[in-house]
Amino acid sequence: MSLATAERASSTPRRRPHGVAEARSLLDREILGQATIGSLKKLDPRVQVKNPVMFVVLVGTVVTLVESISHPTLFDWSITAWLFLTVLFANFAEAMAEGRGKAQADTLRQMRSETEARRLLANGTEQRVPASQLAKGDLVVCETTDLIPSDGEIVEGIASVDESAITGESAPVIRESGGDRSAVTGGTRVLSDRIVVRITAERGHTFMDRMIGLVEGASRQKTPNEVALTILLAALTLIFLPVVVALQPFGHYSGATVSVVVLISLLVCLIPTTIGALLSAIGIAGMDRLVQRNVLAMSGRAVEAAGDTQTLLLDKTGTITLGNRMASAFLPVGGRTEEELAAAAQLASLADETPEGRSVVVLAKERFNIRERALGEHDFVPFTAVTRMSGIDYDGRKIRKGAADSVKKWVQEQGGHVPPDLDPLVERISRSGSTPLAVADGPSVLGVIELKDVVKEGIRERFAEMRTLGIRTVMITGDNPLTAAAIAQEAGVDDFLAEATPENKLELIKSEQGGGKLVAMTGDGTNDAPALAQADVGVAMNTGTTAAKEAGNMVDLDSNPTKLLEIVEIGKQLLITRGALTTFSIANDVAKYFAIIPALFAAEYPQLNALNIMKLHSPSSAVLSAVIFNALVIIALIPLALRGVKFRPMNAAQILRRNVFIYGLGGIVVPFIFIKLIDLFLTAVGWY
Repeated sequence: MSLATAERASSTPRRRPHGVAEARSLLDREILGQATIGSLKKLDPRVQVKNPVMFVVLVGTVVTLVESISHPTLFDWSITAWLFLTVLFANFAEAMAEGRGKAQADTLRQMRSETEARRLLANGTEQRVPASQLAKGDLVVCETTDLIPSDGEIVEGIASVDESAITGESAPVIRESGGDRSAVTGGTRVLSDRIVVRITAERGHTFMDRMIGLVEGASRQKTPNEVALTILLAALTLIFLPVVVALQPFGHYSGATVSVVVLISLLVCLIPTTIGALLSAIGIAGMDRLVQRNVLAMSGRAVEAAGDTQTLLLDKTGTITLGNRMASAFLPVGGRTEEELAAAAQLASLADETPEGRSVVVLAKERFNIRERALGEHDFVPFTAVTRMSGIDYDGRKIRKGAADSVKKWVQEQGGHVPPDLDPLVERISRSGSTPLAVADGPSVLGVIELKDVVKEGIRERFAEMRTLGIRTVMITGDNPLTAAAIAQEAGVDDFLAEATPENKLELIKSEQGGGKLVAMTGDGTNDAPALAQADVGVAMNTGTTAAKEAGNMVDLDSNPTKLLEIVEIGKQLLITRGALTTFSIANDVAKYFAIIPALFAAEYPQLNALNIMKLHSPSSAVLSAVIFNALVIIALIPLALRGVKFRPMNAAQILRRNVFIYGLGGIVVPFIFIKLIDLFLTAVGWY
């Protein structure tokens, strides 16, 4: 397969799985089976104690089991069974989240273990070895259909590479020795030609290894916010514990018989078991969603920081603009027509394979339907740094396109004159931040092509969404302030830093952090490393330098600078999901008060019947219905915990109102409905 063929193929999407980051269905049988086994393994008290809330439920289950054995009743055995299921469901939620990551890790591990490398020896011969035996500095040969065995740098050759196994991007990319396209990642496949790769990763420290470590959910460390919430849940549990214990002597004093099983049921229903059961799954799933976007996070702290980010620093080129200046207008001078200028500019650009040159051809076609034509005798004049022009000698005409000063000098050498309106036009275009390219046909200047940075479609709306979330966007560019201001206004960013240097970037980040803000930025060069290290969220490009990737706390395998916006949204979705389910869990307790408290003491204190608004059938039915709901709601919320609450651009006040209305009010209403339905079912089947 030739490079030309590969480049043409890049324009035709191929159906492929979205790399290792492809999300698997929540109902995947393999994951469900592994999660079921995992939920039983997690009953180990040494594992369970890491979740204080569910550890209390486990201890309570053991106590009710002992009571059920000592004084066997259907009620006691039913409570014991549902408390046990509550613990299992909590373990199942965490195991499901881990299982999705482990399935991805197994695929990666298999890919790594099965890869064979062709190591190049000093005498020029090749030696076939497993990829796991390669050391940093080894040279390996890769040809068509070969898997690249490890991370490295091309030192010889050029090839088309399929990176879909890692990035999920179906279009092949060109990788070649030298420059910024020499880096290759282990696990990608060569589609054409032959390359020699120098291994740059230590054993066990490749991107593949880091991805395996990341998606192995079991090895994930809790983030600071998660630890803080766990402590809060443990504190709430400790508060409820003495309150529930005190009900035993109170019941004895009032003449009510309150069994240990009922007290444990009350405790389990009143402590925040729902969020306690789902908290770990929410965190693991948040990391998993980041992997699905082909981003490696070095820590969960970075994901949370992304959710709390208040300032985004974004490079102009490739993030806000398309990355190359494009032809936007044909501006004739000296009485020439726009169509005459466009026709000459198109001829001068036919051999220009740069994005700018191709954009001239496209613009001429769009404006005047000028298409590429069959040329007779002609000579293309390539661009050189000396002449700063390119063009074509065709049919007795000499057409040139290039820097205004160079074209003016060339026209004068041809015996022509420069129109008086050329210089003011060139100056106006330059002041606006665009690039002027003059076009001449022999001794006559026809006009100017205006090249300008093209702001990406939809980027202004994305920045508006960020503003709604209270996030300030700052464009970083090396352009002069005038050009930067024009692009910033068109893109809709809040501020810009022009003529940016590494020192400027670092100073800006420190200034924002000094004001108490969290800062996120992207970068790919060694000169970005200090700023990436200083930023709270530093996203390095996979195609960037080693220094940049080591300095950041995230690596984007797609090397797409706009991914920063998605990373922030994923971080916010994680925090919003955690807040929403915490609100729902605490609100649940209200309905359980109304279900259990009247059931315990209404016989001795008839006034409490006023609280029995659900009109539950009996005290035993009320307690069991509340316990069953407490267990089933965990299973019902697992899909929401894994997928996350749908993200909508809103400010903090709107998010709070939404949480209170949907998850707060819903957390109160839903238990009333379902506890009553469970009570009706238990009564209908004659259990109580």
